[in-house]
Amino acid sequence: MATKLYVGNLSFNTTESTLRTLFEADGRRVEDVTIIMDRDTGRPRGFAFVEMGSPDDSRTAIEALNGREVEGRTLTVSEAKPKASGSGGGRGFGGDRGR
Repeated sequence: MATKLYVGNLSFNTTESTLRTLFEADGRRVEDVTIIMDRDTGRPRGFAFVEMGSPDDSRTAIEALNGREVEGRTLTVSEAKPKASGSGGGRGFGGDRGR
């Protein structure tokens, strides 16, 4: 199991500190927390990635936190999927599709 977790359905008020505290509960070790921000507005996009200290920490965090309500939102916690290579972001750059 990977140690990087996807955390979705976050309140826009949730901070990295809040997530770190939540994921460190019960003695789990957190290596890094990253809340994803919208590059145009600078506001949170409502999801984050949390890198756990071990596969066991990842498993227990998913079991403890998936479906848990935090700041009025029900969290989705799962293994992070690897980023697809070659994704261009869909802004119309690169290639001449449809021409």
